[in-house]
Amino acid sequence: MLVDGNIGGTVDGTEGGDLDVLNAQVEAAERAGLDGVWSTETGHDPFLSLLLAARQSSSLQVGTAIAVAFARNPMTTAMTAFDMHTYTGGRFMLGLGSQIEAHITRRFSMPWSAPAPRMREFIEAVRAIWASWQTGDRLYFKGEFYQHTLMSPMFRPAPNPKGTPPILLAAVGPAMTKVAARAADGLLVHGFTTERYLREVTLPMVTEGLGERPRSEFVINLPVLTATGSTEEELATATQAVRAQIAFYGSTKAYRPVLELHGWGDLQTELHGLSKQGDWKAMAGLIDDTVLRTFAVVGSAAEAGAEIRSRFDDVVDRLTLYTPYQMQDEVRTALVAAIRG
Repeated sequence: MLVDGNIGGTVDGTEGGDLDVLNAQVEAAERAGLDGVWSTETGHDPFLSLLLAARQSSSLQVGTAIAVAFARNPMTTAMTAFDMHTYTGGRFMLGLGSQIEAHITRRFSMPWSAPAPRMREFIEAVRAIWASWQTGDRLYFKGEFYQHTLMSPMFRPAPNPKGTPPILLAAVGPAMTKVAARAADGLLVHGFTTERYLREVTLPMVTEGLGERPRSEFVINLPVLTATGSTEEELATATQAVRAQIAFYGSTKAYRPVLELHGWGDLQTELHGLSKQGDWKAMAGLIDDTVLRTFAVVGSAAEAGAEIRSRFDDVVDRLTLYTPYQMQDEVRTALVAAIRG
């Protein structure tokens, strides 16, 4: 299922939001032969960097992975995404996520409620707003969480000849995964997953959520933790960074089911305890080679590319290279070429 047009990387200008850094990231993505770039809402707005990336590149697809839905409302999200799709000539994908309660209430000062039903309604409201703009029909959406019943001509954008952007939803648990399958156009799989968990847990939940809807109409995007390099030193540095990332995710209770599937539930308890102490080095030390190679692909660019195809070619439609370290251009280019086979 992985064919040309499906391999993405990241671009976000996280090094201080520097425009030169952002431009260099876009240039690197194009040189490597990537098909698109995602941005993540961490220390910077997830939309602004993509607008600049789309201006610099006329071919890269751009998408948020993710923008925090509950930090916004459907109207503001619909407007920004609609504009992005217009400005990029139809190359934008809206990736949404819920975040956790503490961030929504304490960082964004927004209300919290059961995330799965609220997210489904959020997506439905965004689609209703877009439909009103595309058709000129009256806007009338009333749900349990959101109501949008006013759209004056002055505030109505012109219909987008490129249509409306696809909506992809980040999900970990069964409730949100089913919402993705029922209401969204695709699923953004979390980076803390394994081939076994994807096949035995995630895909059956997607199938159940899709019901009679064809699987071909639904996109599954997988971020693949990858440790690679052109020298032993580069590979060792990359591997250590990936161990640390696995340890960070593994300390979170919400991701414990992935570890439990492999019989490693106690590892989450240990990691969580060390995270409370701030002992990040010790946490990474708990990720042995078996755990590492279950969650990540490790090896030369040629080896990693072949293994990615072997593990995921028949189960995902898009993949993102998840590399929590600085990868050299030539290594990224070789990896992309190896994935394409």
